[in-house]
Amino acid sequence: MSDKFKDLNDTFNLEDSMIDVKPEKSEIVSVEKKSLDKDDIIKDYEYTRGNLYSVIEKGQEALNGILELAQESEMPRAYEVAGQLIKNVADATDKLMKLQKELKEVTEETKTKNPTNVTNALFVGSTAELAKLLKDTANDNKTK
Repeated sequence: MSDKFKDLNDTFNLEDSMIDVKPEKSEIVSVEKKSLDKDDIIKDYEYTRGNLYSVIEKGQEALNGILELAQESEMPRAYEVAGQLIKNVADATDKLMKLQKELKEVTEETKTKNPTNVTNALFVGSTAELAKLLKDTANDNKTK
């Protein structure tokens, strides 16, 4: 160990044997990605929704108290705090509505992952393959 760190070693009461410890080699471990189950999504939604309701209710109680205090004291700071609290409660209600929208989007996404309408079909292949495909389609339509 170099002398420039000796003062630090003395300050922290470190011995040379403690300093020269080399880390063990670590192994790379692969972690499997867990997909979200529908039950997990519903459980998280209900938990978040319950918390938002609780925050809104407590905010309304606090708002009633601070408005009463502001009217009694007539202090500008109390009105300022009341205004901030009103904004916070309104933001919580907005979050509740966004949560509803996001749940709807997530459930719809799990229902339909593939497009239902194909407006532009694209054939990738040679002209000979296209001619054969058209010929086979024409023959199938004649037999029907």
